[in-house]
Amino acid sequence: MKKLLLLCALASGTHAGPLPQANAEFAAHDPAEIALGQLLFYDPVLSGNRGVACATCHHPRFGTSDGVSLGLGDGGTGLGPARRANPENLPPRHVARNAPALFNLGANQFSVLFHDGRLEALQGGIRTPMGAEMVAGFDSPLAAQAMFPVLSADEMAGHYGENDISRAVSQGLITTEGGAWDIIAARVAALPEYRARFDGVIGDTPIRFTDIANAIAAFTAVEWRADNSPFDQFLRSQAPLNKAAMRGLTLFYGKAACDSCHSGQFQTDHQFHAIAMPQFGPGKAAEFENHHRDTGRMRVTGQAADAYRFRTPSLRNITLTAPYGHSGAYANLEAIIRHHLDPIIALNNYDISQAILPVLPAPTDTWVQDRPAEMHAIASANSLPAWRLTDAEVADILAFLHTLEDPVSRLGVPPSVPSGLPVPR
Repeated sequence: MKKLLLLCALASGTHAGPLPQANAEFAAHDPAEIALGQLLFYDPVLSGNRGVACATCHHPRFGTSDGVSLGLGDGGTGLGPARRANPENLPPRHVARNAPALFNLGANQFSVLFHDGRLEALQGGIRTPMGAEMVAGFDSPLAAQAMFPVLSADEMAGHYGENDISRAVSQGLITTEGGAWDIIAARVAALPEYRARFDGVIGDTPIRFTDIANAIAAFTAVEWRADNSPFDQFLRSQAPLNKAAMRGLTLFYGKAACDSCHSGQFQTDHQFHAIAMPQFGPGKAAEFENHHRDTGRMRVTGQAADAYRFRTPSLRNITLTAPYGHSGAYANLEAIIRHHLDPIIALNNYDISQAILPVLPAPTDTWVQDRPAEMHAIASANSLPAWRLTDAEVADILAFLHTLEDPVSRLGVPPSVPSGLPVPR
């Protein structure tokens, strides 16, 4: 009955997007591989200097992100907003983009990953930034994505000359024999517990880098499958939502037209949109480029029409995953909702003090904001029209977003890892 009433309400609005079905499909995974992936996810042994794990930037304490706008990978100490630059190994810059949450990435519909979509499943394979050098053996796009941070100097590899992995990366030796991926696989294989656990998953064959990635993906897919929120229960059985959440749901799929981009069971169309999101930090530039802008999808496609477009994020557990936006511009969920109401004004009025940024001695964070031409380019690319909602309507949408919470964590943080290195907690 409640669903029928909602449909009637939607029909009377200016936009009537259909409600999604709660029927996402997830692949099955071997429990032994899941348990192995848990250890690898929390083990810093995969990083060049043995100080950063996947969990450093994707921790359940911070909604599978890191609680900051732009994080610190290699060269940082601590976890989440308490993470600080290590004065004995200062990172030269923040990580370029906000660490995305990991919820439901094991669902079959998540075939495009990263903020700019530079990795996606295609018929017969996976397209990645490595192009023709990409090796076979990854079970899924999630598996391929899981291991690219180990090649990033800012995230896990470390900087030139610091260690064997960073030297291999700097020389362009990734997939070749003795390259970065082989070095990481050899580190893991040298630990008896990992060797024994891999025997139970792949037999006694040599451990390959892709085997490590597949195990981490299996763990991620199962650990953070979050498809039993109050909203899912409403879709499946009309389980009641509170009155404010029902009003917000009606707005989300009606007058506010949020589902124009945030569609489907997990509130993402998996497409790319330019919404004038404020930018700061190191940006994304090739070695020969001298700028700090981030043009998003255009860096993948080369098409000017894709400038400043970024992938629509899923809204599952959005209340737990602040800060928001590809740059982590907004630490407050209401603030990013209000950005959507008038993106150009929000961009021009943005104050970087809203961001949560670990302090670095010589940051270049405001390079874009200090240049009117850069700001104009972001504003000109915006495709989101201004929209008016009352304060009460914004509050109701926030109430609806709370019904998307399903803060699962099945295996949790292991007490220790086979390398004996500190586990991020």
